[in-house]
Amino acid sequence: MQTLYISRQGCRLSLKQEFLQVHSGETLLQEVQLPLLEQIFIFGCSQVTTDVIRACLQRSIIIAYLSQLGYCYGRIMPIHRGYRRLARLQQSLSAEWRLRTAVQIVRAKLLNGRVLLMRYLRSRATESGSLVVDILEYLAAEALRAESPEQLRGIEGAGAALYFPELGNCLKQPGFVLLTHTRRPPTDPVNAMLSFGYSVLWNHLLALIELQDLDPYQGCFHMGSYKHAALVSDLLEEFRAPTVDSLVL
Repeated sequence: MQTLYISRQGCRLSLKQEFLQVHSGETLLQEVQLPLLEQIFIFGCSQVTTDVIRACLQRSIIIAYLSQLGYCYGRIMPIHRGYRRLARLQQSLSAEWRLRTAVQIVRAKLLNGRVLLMRYLRSRATESGSLVVDILEYLAAEALRAESPEQLRGIEGAGAALYFPELGNCLKQPGFVLLTHTRRPPTDPVNAMLSFGYSVLWNHLLALIELQDLDPYQGCFHMGSYKHAALVSDLLEEFRAPTVDSLVL
């Protein structure tokens, strides 16, 4: 099954028998067999005909509306799929299960940061590099032995305090310095790039979580509130180093 991404602005989606047609003005850009589709992502401003919406509802094909940067405004889905079934299951998860999941999230974050540093330190060795890499490995092992969320957050915080200054040591471009991670607001160009990358990734994760019928506010590691989508922040942790941090470097 496929996902159709409509990122060009001003497109029009129409139906011709069993084919979904994507037009830009009078030009036919793409034609997709409707039975092969599982979901349609529309980024920005494009039009969808009523025939397409009805056919997608009949075939249980989700239509999601997102901003151009990937923020999910909402989705169209058939009634028979139900709503928030997985979200209700999330709410019944035990504290022990949440802690075990949080442990794996923190461990993956520490190990992914370690791998990224090792890759760059091969060509640009620093005085503290090998020690930081060893400590991150030690903290990842300690995460497996964490007995409470508070202990786990302490381990994660210790890893971040070591990781970001060493990430700064990997920078090669003159004038770019990273001493620590700052946000709201970022205090230097490197932190500004990191924050922007994390924000883009955060919005994409939020959209994907919504599309899977999960509750983004029910997390395992971060504390959730009506203003903080904790599950999004949880999943973001593992992807910071291999996606955003490596791209910034």
